[in-house]
Amino acid sequence: MKTILTPVDFSGITDAVVAAAASLAQAQNGRVVLLNVTQPPIITSEYAPYLVNIGEIMLVSEKAAAKQLERLAGRLKEAGVESDTLQFTGPPSTHILKQAEALEADYIVMGSHGHTAFYDLLVGSTTHGVLLKAPCPVLVVPAQVKKAHPEKKAGGLMALVT
Repeated sequence: MKTILTPVDFSGITDAVVAAAASLAQAQNGRVVLLNVTQPPIITSEYAPYLVNIGEIMLVSEKAAAKQLERLAGRLKEAGVESDTLQFTGPPSTHILKQAEALEADYIVMGSHGHTAFYDLLVGSTTHGVLLKAPCPVLVVPAQVKKAHPEKKAGGLMALVT
């Protein structure tokens, strides 16, 4: 059985990523391993008075992520796809790569958020980091870009559909 590691962050692209992983699993007689990595907030001295609450914030984030993972796993089960869930805290790229090796993943299916090059330069790109060091093929589901398309002219004005 093929193992398809599917990192999710519950952003707008998550449904498309899970759907792509499910399709691949169905075609390859595989299972999907949903992975969520909660990244701890970056602490600066400005936020030092709030450090007491960081543990509580992380706990709430991890509980919410666990519920989301179970919801996604339920949808995969309804589609007839076997799945497992994993959850970690830390740097996403590192955990994704470690799990790909530990699980001997046949594929990684993940999303691209379509950030600008400037954003990726400052913050880094999880997808880029995984692509550089992945031990298996990586399927990147592109972010959906909403484009305005001319629809009809109405009263001299162009109506746009996004």
